[in-house]
Amino acid sequence: MNKLASLTAIALMVGATSVSAQTTAKPAAAAAAKPAAPSTSDERYSGYYYPKPSSTETFTSQLQTIASVERQQRIQFVTVVSQGTLQSNYRVPYAVFAKGDKADHLIIVGLQSNELNTIYRIRALLSNMTTMSRTSPFFQEHTVAEDATFFDLLKILGFIDVTVTDGDKIAHQVTIK
Repeated sequence: MNKLASLTAIALMVGATSVSAQTTAKPAAAAAAKPAAPSTSDERYSGYYYPKPSSTETFTSQLQTIASVERQQRIQFVTVVSQGTLQSNYRVPYAVFAKGDKADHLIIVGLQSNELNTIYRIRALLSNMTTMSRTSPFFQEHTVAEDATFFDLLKILGFIDVTVTDGDKIAHQVTIK
């Protein structure tokens, strides 16, 4: 199994105590990216961790946030994912971290020039993260893995948005509801 997927599974098992109240995921239609409108995280982190988002979208998950998941579990999740990227056999071209008083803003920053410099490359990265999530035993046990996405995983863990940037000119923000 992919090392990062294994680490993600461990982080999820540590952070999640009960998901018996979950509903099954249904595929959500991908929202078209639109010009960004300012959000709370834009105002606080824009210009420091990423440029002002050039596009935004909203993802509405059919899953519920696990009530017992708090800041500590989100930090553990991001720490494990980050450790997986740092310990990889190859240089992973992005950094992952959480910000906010509740650590509910996920930020992914490209570390190499010309890597995440289009909305299509950003969406490809997010799709790869869905693939990694689907291989985890936690995800397979508690969702309909073939329908659920990385955004559903973030919803379960209580993240309210994810911002992906090339670290230079482009940023795409997805609000998770």
